[in-house]
Amino acid sequence: MLKAVILIGGPQKGTRFRPLSLDTPKPLFPVAGLPLIQHHIAACAKLEECKEILIIGSYPTTVMTQFVSDMQKEYRLIIRYLYEFMPLGTGGGLYHFRDQVRAGNPTGFFLLNGDVCADFPLKKLWKFHDEKPDGLVTIMGTEATRQQSVYYGCMVRETSTNAVTHYVEKPNSYVSTLINCGVYVCSLQVFQVMAEAFQSKQDRFYSANGHGGPEYMSWEQDVLSQLAGTHKLYALQVTNWWSQVKTAGSAIYANRHYLELHQNKSIDAPCKILPDVFIHPTAIVHNTAVIGPNVSIGAGVTIKAGVRIKESIVLNNATVHEHSLVMYSVVGQDSSVGEWSRVEGTPSDPDPNKPFAKMDNTPLFNNDGRLNPSVTILGAGVTVPAERILLNSIVLPHKQLNRSYKNEIIL
Repeated sequence: MLKAVILIGGPQKGTRFRPLSLDTPKPLFPVAGLPLIQHHIAACAKLEECKEILIIGSYPTTVMTQFVSDMQKEYRLIIRYLYEFMPLGTGGGLYHFRDQVRAGNPTGFFLLNGDVCADFPLKKLWKFHDEKPDGLVTIMGTEATRQQSVYYGCMVRETSTNAVTHYVEKPNSYVSTLINCGVYVCSLQVFQVMAEAFQSKQDRFYSANGHGGPEYMSWEQDVLSQLAGTHKLYALQVTNWWSQVKTAGSAIYANRHYLELHQNKSIDAPCKILPDVFIHPTAIVHNTAVIGPNVSIGAGVTIKAGVRIKESIVLNNATVHEHSLVMYSVVGQDSSVGEWSRVEGTPSDPDPNKPFAKMDNTPLFNNDGRLNPSVTILGAGVTVPAERILLNSIVLPHKQLNRSYKNEIIL
C-alpha cells in the first residue's frame, strides 16, 4: 500500500498570486478546468497501490471540506484534509501529522508540493525508489538553465548510483543544473531523520531563550540537505513537462500544458475552436465566437457574439460581451468585459531559444518602480465598460473601471 501527501501551505503564502488568491485559495484555482491540486490527486489515483491522500495546509477547514468531499466521490479514494494550527513549514506539517501518514503501515508515500504542475511520472518514480533498499527519499529532478538553477533546490549526484551527494536550497552561486521538482517518494524511516532534526531544533530553541520557533521545520534544509552524501537520498532526472505555479502568468502557462495533456476530451461547442480548449458544460458560448488556443472557460460563463479569446482563463460566471478581445489574461469570477473592449497581457513563457528554460517568476515591479509586463488580471466582480483597453494591468476585485489603463495596478 502507498499513500500520498500534498502540501498546500496557507492563505499567508502565495502573495505573488494575488489578486486571484483573494477569493479562491491558490490550491483550488482552476487550471485547464480543474482545481490545481486535483491534477495531483488524479495522478495519484492512477496508481492502484495508492489508497489514501492526505492534504496538509493551514487554510481553514471550512474552505477545503467541500472540495475534499467531491474528490472522494470522484476518485473513490480516502482523501483527508489535515489542518495545521499554525504554519509549520514544508517539513513541520509533515512531521506533525506523521502518525496519520504511518497509519496502516504503508510501504512508502509520495510527497508533492501543491504549487507545482507536471505530467507526474509517479509510477516510474516509485519503481526507481523501490529499487533502492537503502534510500529514504527519492527526488524527482529536472534540468534547468545555469542562470535559473539558483532559484531552485540544486543537486549534485553520483552518475553511477544516482545518489545525491550535495543539496543546496536556492544557492547564492551556481551548484548544478539539476533542480528539485518538489515531488518525492519517501520511506517511513525518513521520520526518524525528521525526529532528530526536530530534537535539535528544540534544543536550539530552549538554549536561545525561545528564539527560532521549535515547531517550524524546512523539508529542504532540515531534511534533504542532511541526507545528502549519506546514500539515503536519490534523484531521478525526468524529461516530463514540469513547472511551478507562483504567478498568474505561470497559471496561463500551466493551463496550456494541462490542456495538451488532456486534449482527448471532446468539446461540444457551436463556436469555432482552436485547440486546445476547455469549456465547462454550463457555459454559454455564441456560435460566432472564436475560442483558443489554450483557453479555459469556467462554469456559468457567457461568451457573446463575435468575441475572440486566446491564451486565457475565464473564471466562473464571468461575461464577455459582444466583439471583445481577451488575450493572455485571467478574467475573474463574476467579472464583465464590455462590448468592443480589449483586455490583453504579455506572455511570460520560458525562453524558447534556451534549452531547459523554466518560467521566470519576475518581481511585480522593475528597478525603476514600474510594473513589469505580464498577463492582465481582472479580480472577482470587476466591470470593464464598453470600448475600453486594458493592457498589462492588474485590477483588484469589485472595481468598476471608468477609462482605459496600461501598465497599472488599479486599487
